[in-house]
Amino acid sequence: MASSGLELLWVSLPQLAAGAGQTLSISLLSIAVSTVGGVLYGVLRTLDVKWLNAVLRIYLELFRAIPVLVWLYLLFFGLPIFFGLSVPAFWCAVTVLSLWGASEVGEAARGALRSLPRGQREAGLSLGFNAVQLYAYVLMPQALKRMTPPTINVYTRIIKTSSLAVLIGVVDVIKVGQQIIERTYESVLIYGALFLFFFFICYPLSAASRVLERRWAHA
Repeated sequence: MASSGLELLWVSLPQLAAGAGQTLSISLLSIAVSTVGGVLYGVLRTLDVKWLNAVLRIYLELFRAIPVLVWLYLLFFGLPIFFGLSVPAFWCAVTVLSLWGASEVGEAARGALRSLPRGQREAGLSLGFNAVQLYAYVLMPQALKRMTPPTINVYTRIIKTSSLAVLIGVVDVIKVGQQIIERTYESVLIYGALFLFFFFICYPLSAASRVLERRWAHA
């Protein structure tokens, strides 16, 4: 039995690898966009422009109040119905996860920037730095330490949540696993392989987040 199980995994490996590539592509693209968008969100929230804060607050609440799955359905099925736009399932998943992730990373960035002593901002301004230089050379380097642990947690959530893309037709590692199970009925073996795939990707990130949080607790 063990031999046949290993043989099945070996035969299925190219198919599983292709699905894993889709999952990782969605996750990495979403993480990259979330990071850039989240840092920008955090900076804009600390500028204290009332109308901008109101717009960003609405954006945040929309992605906190409405589940990611609903956003996926709205984008994938709603755009063709209401606007005649057809977006491939892969890019729907990347778009939704990026927007959701940016709201989460953005709050981490905003909190980190707000937690810095006011004297840091005043010291930068006294040196003649403009707003861009102030954030680039004084505030963000310090805020990065404080926002990194929660941001890594967001990354793990993006990777795990990427599995929802299967519901709009993305042939990711979950979909591939389902296809193999439908063909072989080896559900325990395949789901065990999927468990290990997500575990070995997400656990190191979670462990790194805890280590950094302890190390930088008083930074």
